[in-house]
Amino acid sequence: MPDITAVHGDITRQNVDAIVNAANSRMRGGGGVDGAIHRAGGPAVLEDCIRRFPDGLATGDAGWTTAGNLPARWIVHTVGPNYTAGQRDRALLESCYRRSLQVADELGAASMAFPLISAGIYGWPRDDAIAAAIDTIAATDTRVAQVRIVAFDAPAFEAVRTYLDS
Repeated sequence: MPDITAVHGDITRQNVDAIVNAANSRMRGGGGVDGAIHRAGGPAVLEDCIRRFPDGLATGDAGWTTAGNLPARWIVHTVGPNYTAGQRDRALLESCYRRSLQVADELGAASMAFPLISAGIYGWPRDDAIAAAIDTIAATDTRVAQVRIVAFDAPAFEAVRTYLDS
């Protein structure tokens, strides 16, 4: 089981082997975490997305690209379920974390930083998003030794830290 820690900060500034992007299924950039990662990573990220994912990615799946200008070596992109649009199968959210760790294992990554997938614009209830993230990461057989759950705002950070401490 990886060591899981809560971090209050910007996922684009995490110095880890791989950061996880909460992407949309088109894999062409977007808003929120996706937009921030594409902006910080530069045009190489979008170019690699177009090359590797010409038809996008399915909800719950994951794949990787270059990290471009980011301090990480790779970006693992995963498509979370859109709770607001009616995609409420928690198994899809759990699959995002499992598949991201599997991709990281394929890359040989020892450290990763995750956002709270689907908890932003996709509307997944924050407390359940936190539980799904931490429980799934803890239960997944992986060689990733260090996982950071990066929360952009203080209330989310406190909620992640509280769940980890319980």
